[in-house]
Amino acid sequence: MEIVLLFPGQGSQKPGMGKDLADAFPEARAVFEQADDVLRAPLSRLCFEGPAEELTLTHNAQPALLAHGAALWAVARDRIGPSVRAAAGHSLGEFTAYHAAGALPLAGALRVVRRRGELMYDSGVRQPGAMAAILGDLKQPIETVCEAATREAGLVVPANYNAPGQIVISGEVAGVERAMALAKEAGAKRAMRLNVSGAFHSPLMQSAQTGLTEILAATEMRDPRFPVYANVDAQPVTTAMSARERLVRQLTSPVRWTEEVQALATAYPDALFVEMGPGTVLVGLVRKIAPLLKTASCGTVAEVEQLLGLVAS
Repeated sequence: MEIVLLFPGQGSQKPGMGKDLADAFPEARAVFEQADDVLRAPLSRLCFEGPAEELTLTHNAQPALLAHGAALWAVARDRIGPSVRAAAGHSLGEFTAYHAAGALPLAGALRVVRRRGELMYDSGVRQPGAMAAILGDLKQPIETVCEAATREAGLVVPANYNAPGQIVISGEVAGVERAMALAKEAGAKRAMRLNVSGAFHSPLMQSAQTGLTEILAATEMRDPRFPVYANVDAQPVTTAMSARERLVRQLTSPVRWTEEVQALATAYPDALFVEMGPGTVLVGLVRKIAPLLKTASCGTVAEVEQLLGLVAS
């Protein structure tokens, strides 16, 4: 059986995540303990107990999700590792994918994503922005909608091409508000603001790029053991140099998740696509993009055991 790993991004975090794993598996417990030591903060307690408001903060949610994904991988790696052919992650999840591929050691990955979260939050304070989800099919391309809103009100760009009929836009508050109105006129079923601290995956994140470049340059990074497909261009990445460059570009570029899943589906049509993290957001998107693919969720003890049993059968 071939396996493609998928790692979720910010928004999938929830209090209680990982507690059952740490209670059941020493490998998972060790990951959370290392996260606490590396970050000099009680990240594990925040994952296990919340509160949700604190866990949702960008600089906490990002290392929390990476730690959860790393804990799942630590438990399953020896059993499913030989079957893994590729990996991908949505935004923050791309860093977890590189960890699973052996490119980013856990300590370095935790420090990088903590810093990434801080930089993104600071950029949002320096240049306040907004994001909104646009749901439904439009009578004109979202790029056209954003260009019109930019001319009329303020900068706004597509930020996440999540699935057909599900796109996120990002930019200046006035631009996003105008694009929401134009999208509704173009046939969107819904246009709703997202609860985020900045205009992620837009040019408003440019001030974060220098800091991320610096910490990635200072962090040990190896060539991944299996390809990691990049958000910025949906292409497989096989070298540390390419990984660093794409991870920095990702801050100000749209997440091309639809193209990414399509590329993976073409390369690995018979693989089992496994979402390693809390929830089923990515599995849901995969089913919309490529409904013939086999999918599985792996975020709890029960789901880990089910996956291991499936691979062993």
